[in-house]
Amino acid sequence: MKGFRYLDRVTSLSLDADVCVACGMCLEVCPHQVFEIIESSACLQDRDACMECGACMRNCPVSALRVNVGVGCATGLIHEWLKAKKLVKSSGNCC
Repeated sequence: MKGFRYLDRVTSLSLDADVCVACGMCLEVCPHQVFEIIESSACLQDRDACMECGACMRNCPVSALRVNVGVGCATGLIHEWLKAKKLVKSSGNCC
């Protein structure tokens, strides 16, 4: 089952399956279920669901994952949220 999508075929996420030790940490920290463990390695089961947050890369004990953190949709979403929040505050309709 496919998860939430940002943009298809643009994420910078990559996995070196030869280095992976199948610890499962990427499954634990990924907010969009991008990974699964098959046999003795993690696999990118839904790569396009990656929002490039970098949690998997920062928590991988063997550095099997690479992602250009903040260059993708996660940064865009955060900036849009901050811009919308600023507009709400400036209009006086703050919560």
